[in-house]
Amino acid sequence: MTLSLSRDLAAAELEALAGQAGRDLEGALPHDVLRWAWETFGTGFALTSSMGDAVLASLASDVLPEKIDVVFLDTGYHFPQTLQTRDRVAAELNVNVVSVKPAITVAQQNELYGQSLYARDPDLCCSMRKVVPLDNALQPYLAWGSGLRRDEGPSRADTPAVGWDGKRGKVKVNPLAFWNQDDVDAYIAERNVIINPLVHHGFRSIGCAPCTRPVRKDEDARAGRWAGREKTECGLHL
Repeated sequence: MTLSLSRDLAAAELEALAGQAGRDLEGALPHDVLRWAWETFGTGFALTSSMGDAVLASLASDVLPEKIDVVFLDTGYHFPQTLQTRDRVAAELNVNVVSVKPAITVAQQNELYGQSLYARDPDLCCSMRKVVPLDNALQPYLAWGSGLRRDEGPSRADTPAVGWDGKRGKVKVNPLAFWNQDDVDAYIAERNVIINPLVHHGFRSIGCAPCTRPVRKDEDARAGRWAGREKTECGLHL
């Protein structure tokens, strides 16, 4: 069944579809989850990537018959290495990278809200520079995919292969949900996957430069995000 032409499906139908797929695909390989999403939604399905690595984009490039849109949120605060990784993915993989920017620049935000809003009110900064831009960017799609994995931390421990994003009224697909870091590392080595150079310097989860630090081996992957705060998510996946 392909739903790419049925964009008027009721939210209840999509939610029921997501629930059934989540049960059917529990424990499935990333390739199979991606194939299901493409066969179901076609071009109504897009991926997102923070460009910490190109694992998800590489999988899609390998198994999907056409280029898929890969949405990247260009917040204005990224490390140069992250932007370089984005550019390599766009140039070297069979995907269509879509860079999305917030409505206002960092300079304009500083004028309106003062310097270093990310330090004073990180939730507001994330909302303006990530959450709202993603909401707008995903409007044309019925489903979107992320690189979330269950092993990344407590807030992601119950991540399904397919779930329901009630906030956006879309199916959410997590092809890597059941992989762990060893699986990712093995795939990267086997396929010579593009990775963000910061990974080699202890950055296991890479976000905006002011809010990201490297992590120790005994810390979970997201311990370096908003370190010293209770905040562990930017709001994209809540």
